[in-house]
Amino acid sequence: MALTHRSTNLLKPLSAAVPFTSSLRRLFSTDDATAITVETSVPFTGHKCDPPPRTIDTTPKELMTFFRDMATMRRMEIAADSLYKAKLIRGFCHLYDGQEAVAVGMEAAITKKDCIITAYRDHCIFLGRGGTLVEAFAELMGRRDGCSRGKGGSMHFYKKESGFYGGHGIVGAQVPLGIGLAFAQKYSKEEHVAFALYGDGAANQGQLFEALNMAALWDLPAILVCENNHYGMGTAEWRAAKSPAYYKRGDYVPGLKVDGMDAFAVKQACKFAKEHALKNGPIRLWLGSCFVGKVSFELAEKKALLDKILEMDTYRYHGHSMSDPGSTYRTRDEISGVRQERDPLERIRKLILSHDIATEKELKDIEKEIRKEVDEAIAQAKESPMPDSSELFTNVYVKGFGVQSFGADRKEVRAILP
Repeated sequence: MALTHRSTNLLKPLSAAVPFTSSLRRLFSTDDATAITVETSVPFTGHKCDPPPRTIDTTPKELMTFFRDMATMRRMEIAADSLYKAKLIRGFCHLYDGQEAVAVGMEAAITKKDCIITAYRDHCIFLGRGGTLVEAFAELMGRRDGCSRGKGGSMHFYKKESGFYGGHGIVGAQVPLGIGLAFAQKYSKEEHVAFALYGDGAANQGQLFEALNMAALWDLPAILVCENNHYGMGTAEWRAAKSPAYYKRGDYVPGLKVDGMDAFAVKQACKFAKEHALKNGPIRLWLGSCFVGKVSFELAEKKALLDKILEMDTYRYHGHSMSDPGSTYRTRDEISGVRQERDPLERIRKLILSHDIATEKELKDIEKEIRKEVDEAIAQAKESPMPDSSELFTNVYVKGFGVQSFGADRKEVRAILP
C-alpha cells in the first residue's frame, strides 16, 4: 500500500516525528524559551528523605511535546486494541493507556544513557525511548520489521541502543536484572542510573527485596519505580498487600510517593531520584499509588545508600490484558471518574489552553494528524513480512556456541563447546 508524504515521519522518534503547525510555530518563535512555572497536582510524600518542591519550570515547547507524545501513545494503544480484536495481534497484549504520564515524565528527566527495564506493559516506554510506530506495530503483529524482529511480540519490546532493556513477561523478574544494569554502570564508573519498573502486583515478590538489599549493600545507582495502578490483574491492592504504601517498602531505602497521572510530578520525582541515586545510592519511586524515595542507612560512618524507590500513583483504563474486560472487579463509574478527574493527557491540554500556547482547534488538529500517522504506521507494518523460519534458532545462544539441530526432521544435533 502506498503511503502519503507523511510516511517518512513514521521512522522518526516521537517528538521529532511531525513539526507543529504554522500557527504553533508562530507562537513558539517568541515564546519557546519563556519559562512557565507549574505546580504538581498534589504534594510528594517522602520516606526517609525530604521530598522535592512541588513547583517546576517548563516551556511552551515542552508542554506541546508532552501533549504530542502522550496523544501518540494513547492513540497507539487504542489502535492496538482494535488490531487485537481483529486477530492481527495474537498472544498476550497489555495496554498502557491512562499511564502515559509515567513514560513521558520519566523520559523528560533522564538521558538515553540511563537504563530502563520494565515488565510486559512496555509499548509506550519503548516509544518514549525513541522507538517508532512502525517498529511497535510490526512487533505487535509479529513482523520482521518489529523492534525485536517479530519474535518478542507485545511483552518483549527492546531497544538496547537507547538504554531500553525490555519488556519482560515474568512478573517481577525484571527487577534483579535492573539492579544488574545499575551494577554495570557503577562498575564502569558511569554517571548514569538504572530505572527498574514494576507494578503493584509484583511488589510483594521476594526477588524484589533480595535485589533491593544487594543494591543497598553495594550503593548502586538504582531507582525502583512502582507503577501502582491499584489492580494486580483483577486483585485490588488492598486485598493483596497488608501495607499498600509501597514507597515505604524499602525500609532502609528512601522512597517517594508521586502522582503518576501528572507528567510534571513524574519528571520532578525522577530528576530528584536520579540526583539522589548518583550521590547516595538506591531509591524507590511510587507512581500511581506511587513512590519515589531514597533512604540513608546510618552506619558508624553514616554511609548513605544509593538506591531509591518511587511509587507512581497511576491508573490503567483497559483491563490487565486484552483477555480482561476490566470491569468485573471495578465499576465503570470508577474508570470514568478517573478519566474525568485525573486523565494525564487532559491535564496537559488544560495547561496549554490556560497559558494560551495553542487553541482547542490546534490541539484537535494535532490529534487528527496523529491518527493519520498511526493508521499509516499500521499499513506499513502490515506490509512487513513474517520472520523467516530460521529465526527460530537465532538469539538463543551466544553466537558461535550452543547446540544446533539440522536435517528435515531436526534430529541431527551438532554442539560447539567453549
